[in-house]
Amino acid sequence: MAATTSPDLHKLVIYSVYVRNRTPEGTFESIIADLPRIRALGADAVWLMPIHPIGEVARKGTLGSPYANRDYRSVNPEYGTMDDFRALVDAIHAQGMKCMIDVVYNHTSPDSVLWETHPEWFYLREDGTPGNHVGDWSDIIDLDYTRDQALWDYQIGSLVCWARIVDGFRCDVASFVPVEFWGRARAAVEEVHPGCIWLAETVHRSFADEMRRRGLYCATDAEAFRAFDIEYSYDIEEAFGRWIQGEDTLEHWLDLVDLQENAYPTGFNKLRFLENHDTERIAGRIKGQPRDLEALTAMLFFMKGATLVYAGQEMAAEHRPALFDKDTISWDTDHDLSGLITRLASIKHEWLDASDAFSASATPKGCVVMDRIRTDAHLVGAFPVCCEHESVEVRLADGTHENLVDGTSVEVTEGRLLCDRPIIIAS
Repeated sequence: MAATTSPDLHKLVIYSVYVRNRTPEGTFESIIADLPRIRALGADAVWLMPIHPIGEVARKGTLGSPYANRDYRSVNPEYGTMDDFRALVDAIHAQGMKCMIDVVYNHTSPDSVLWETHPEWFYLREDGTPGNHVGDWSDIIDLDYTRDQALWDYQIGSLVCWARIVDGFRCDVASFVPVEFWGRARAAVEEVHPGCIWLAETVHRSFADEMRRRGLYCATDAEAFRAFDIEYSYDIEEAFGRWIQGEDTLEHWLDLVDLQENAYPTGFNKLRFLENHDTERIAGRIKGQPRDLEALTAMLFFMKGATLVYAGQEMAAEHRPALFDKDTISWDTDHDLSGLITRLASIKHEWLDASDAFSASATPKGCVVMDRIRTDAHLVGAFPVCCEHESVEVRLADGTHENLVDGTSVEVTEGRLLCDRPIIIAS
């Protein structure tokens, strides 16, 4: 783990916002009015997906991908001015939250400022033209961090500039950029913004395997922890997705969760999510499957690691906004999870700790039982994620206990309780 990582980041609840599709206006200014509601959900930080200008050459869709960055040192004029951005950051801070921005350092748009001024910093095909290593990313060209240390200096200088305004970075496909670069960047940023948060989008295991088979650089998750506070849990996401679709067992996914506890450095922090801008909405994914959304949400917050809420998830939105076009989130749903998320965030902040010993198991009918244990507390979570209600064994004393999720009473008899709703008990 990075030497300056704070254990408090395990309590972090991050709310992700795509400016273009968050409101009809799609501007920095239009988000400000919603910040009190986001804070009331229990969010500690707002992560803004890329705020930079988007390339025009080889655009996907009508408006282009925010991950096809044209200029690292300015903001997308479609969202507003730099003053508008600063006003949004100030408003986020006024609500007691931190602001994180997306940085895309593996690649740029084909018409980026860097390509126009420093073509020597890019990966070139045999014919001398710029290209990328992932074929369907047709709207970007890859930077090459082995060619010129001046690229490192420029990119670190950009991060230092932004760190004077914001509180953290979500680093896109961070596994493809040298860990040594991220470590040097972190040290430079720490001088101007101590405690800046570093979140790595590490990649799916199948993606990492493909890159390495092709002889390309891809840091392992364990290596990335040398520079980052938090990493994506994509290392086990494919197993989770197969289980959601009924193609794998719940036990397999939980076994991989347990493997994380034993494979990564002490205090490791994995970002826990049910959805993000690159996945389908969880409410849509479980349609037609015997999966319970409330139980999944409660389990998400109870797991070790920072928690991600993607804008619209709190309303069980089923449609994922398009990445390349104007596609405003629809808030017209009948399934409001806001109250549940608020309570779960409160439990996370008050009761859960980075030092907890964590274990998880599944019953034959699909109830998940999780334990978090430390010297001064023992918390038990019971989650009927497969909608089946059953009596489950728990390590709790017999008697009446309070369910922290909804304030109701839970009876434990002969070491068992009825798992019929999301339950979290502290003893």
